[in-house]
Amino acid sequence: MRELFQKLHLSLLGKTIKQLKTKTLKKNKVNVVTLGCSKNIVDSEVLMGQLKANNFVVQHESTDDDSSIVIINTCGFIDNAKQESIDTIIRYANAKEEGLVHKVYVTGCLSERYRTELEKEIPNIDGYFGTRELPRLLKTLKADYKHELIGERLLTTPHHYSYFKISEGCDRPCSFCAIPLMRGVHISRPIEDLVKEAKHLAKNGTKELMLIAQDLTYYGLDIYKKRNLSELLKNLSDVEGIEWIRLHYAFPSGFPMDVLDVMNERKNICKYLDMPLQHITDNMLKSMRRGTTKKRTIDLVNEIRDKVPGITIRTTLIAGYPGETEKDHQEMLEWIEQTKFDRLGIFAYSHEENTSAFLLKDNVSAKVKQSRTEAVMALQQGISLKLNQQKIGNTYKVLFDKKEGDYFIGRTEFDSPEVDNEVLVKADQNYIRIGDFANVEIIAAEDYDLFGNAI
Repeated sequence: MRELFQKLHLSLLGKTIKQLKTKTLKKNKVNVVTLGCSKNIVDSEVLMGQLKANNFVVQHESTDDDSSIVIINTCGFIDNAKQESIDTIIRYANAKEEGLVHKVYVTGCLSERYRTELEKEIPNIDGYFGTRELPRLLKTLKADYKHELIGERLLTTPHHYSYFKISEGCDRPCSFCAIPLMRGVHISRPIEDLVKEAKHLAKNGTKELMLIAQDLTYYGLDIYKKRNLSELLKNLSDVEGIEWIRLHYAFPSGFPMDVLDVMNERKNICKYLDMPLQHITDNMLKSMRRGTTKKRTIDLVNEIRDKVPGITIRTTLIAGYPGETEKDHQEMLEWIEQTKFDRLGIFAYSHEENTSAFLLKDNVSAKVKQSRTEAVMALQQGISLKLNQQKIGNTYKVLFDKKEGDYFIGRTEFDSPEVDNEVLVKADQNYIRIGDFANVEIIAAEDYDLFGNAI
């Protein structure tokens, strides 16, 4: 962690601050800055909803720089994310010293994990808060935590889709992952609370719920004493106005197969599953403490595809985990080629202190990690192109997210925003309202984009 502090580019931060000096601060106005994953986005949205209910003026990642209070929701997942969080904290700490901001508070994963170090290295922050300290943060701001606001938040996404967190924390023992250190043990949210939130979102125009958690498949074990994701899905799919429900972050070990039955039964549950598999060789899976084997992983993917024909499976992998050999890497490439995942991403391994893998020697060089990451993505690029070309001539229901340049841009049920493929429709030949669905015939395909005409 100390190395990250030593890499700060303070001269660049100073240039940014000089641009802010002409701004006039608005009392009781809060700028919330969110870093990291979709789970952090939800946390920021909940925070903003609470602040608004306490009569604060709230903005998300405002470029006006006229807020008297800044709250930074940090990420502490891997080195790059930690560096971005530290840079952001320093930027606003310096702005406070210049009198450009009155108060700066830090919350989220980095603050949870490194609070002691941050307080020592960046002491002029007004308060550091952990991932489960929202009431304490609000109290510091002289605001009340309003329990009646369950399910109400200020969306930072376009109103027609929303990230939907069904649980907090994780009980899995994965050797490489620091999430349990920052998010704590698994805690499921009750079905009735989640249905209430879904109804509130639908009433305000949300059409797509993207279910997120550290592990969706663990849902319900703590409060219902069984894996209860299928029951939750049935209840959510009954909410009027919700047209798509998408599943992110499912763990392969102990995957509840009854979820697939519900996916087949309910038309508004997308045939889409995000299931990070991390690796495929037995020695890597064992060292990673994934609770599975190569054979069981392959059998699971095949069974999912058999039970839900046409399902899109998205996965993420790790390159350069301690002890990963060239043979392990080649075996991974062969498996990717054979499996032909619809969507795939890969991270270079990050050696995280206080994880069990930290005791292992980080013996794969950064150069090799990068090379292996690039090899995997080059292979996946070709796979994605071939799969996309097979869609030419087909018609898909598309939800449109935005307009950029000459195109309206949307997604099929097989694609999540930001990370997956997009469907582009020429704006001069079609008129589509953002947030609406339209049937689109695919006329051309690239590696990660489809082109079509609205019908």
